[in-house]
Amino acid sequence: MLLFPLLVVLTAKHCVARTHSLRYFRLGVSEPGHGIPEFISVGYVDSHPITTYDSISRVKKPQAPWVAENLAPDHWERYTQLLRSWQRTFKMELKHLQSHYNHSGFHTYQRMIGCELREDGNTTGFLQYAYDGQDFIIFNKDTLSWIAVDNAAHITKRAWEANRHELQYQKNWLEEECIAWLKRLLENGKDTLQRTEAPLVRVNRKETFPGITTLFCRAHGFYPPEISMIWMKNGKEMLQEMDYGDILPSGDGTYQTWVSLDLDPQSSDSYSCHVEHCDVHMVLQVPQESETILLVMKAVTGSVVLAIGLAGVGVLAWRRRLRGKERTIITRYIIIFSGTTET
Repeated sequence: MLLFPLLVVLTAKHCVARTHSLRYFRLGVSEPGHGIPEFISVGYVDSHPITTYDSISRVKKPQAPWVAENLAPDHWERYTQLLRSWQRTFKMELKHLQSHYNHSGFHTYQRMIGCELREDGNTTGFLQYAYDGQDFIIFNKDTLSWIAVDNAAHITKRAWEANRHELQYQKNWLEEECIAWLKRLLENGKDTLQRTEAPLVRVNRKETFPGITTLFCRAHGFYPPEISMIWMKNGKEMLQEMDYGDILPSGDGTYQTWVSLDLDPQSSDSYSCHVEHCDVHMVLQVPQESETILLVMKAVTGSVVLAIGLAGVGVLAWRRRLRGKERTIITRYIIIFSGTTET
């Protein structure tokens, strides 16, 4: 493992333009048990959970102090009642889907709704359903119609498109009310949602096959999640040869990711990892022989205000193993939508 011995801490300016999202996820399961609720609803701004509801507690709850402090007390009771109604709807619709597909046993039904405020000021909205983790039906707000993916979904499509008032309501919610909620939440939680945390970056090499060495460039602890990482060989980008990891939540409000590159360990070429995040640009040069990595960091705009030398940097990895089909599906659902209807 090659760890850089010098950590430079920046106070970088906020990223002036970034994309923000408000998303709500609902999940229904046909056979609850083993600690898995029959129905779950979770709300997120960007990757931050803001609200939760499940069929065990039957209460909508805030998940961030800046959410609890800025919404009226009667909000939680009103939307608790709404989500209890959605719980009944999900149970009924899931039974209908199982009947259409002639399915029994454990199955899932999901709904995702939300909107994005993009860095250029434009907005978008989305609403879609999934059955057993696969797309089922998707709302097209521009044509006020539903896109069905199979015969069973066409039955739902015909029923839902018969209610033109509901179609227009969904369009208005996505384009107006959702964006208004997102802007309000961004203002209330600006200290959390609009902050900047520069990434901590390390490089290591690993022999993956005989005669093949893989270079890994890993970044963690950064926020917001938008980041650029590339490997360069003798000053030239290696775009075709690189493998990218997903940008995933670290569990503490920050993100992590990696980029890798295979190389001939006998090669005399010079390799470097280039990382850009908001106003920060980092270059990590991979040495030919020494296990010392030179870290070069500079602010594209802004200034370095503090430099701290550290003897080393440790990374704590936490993994949880869940057993059983139900736990696997729930875990995948949470992981996919982390990195959860209406507020």
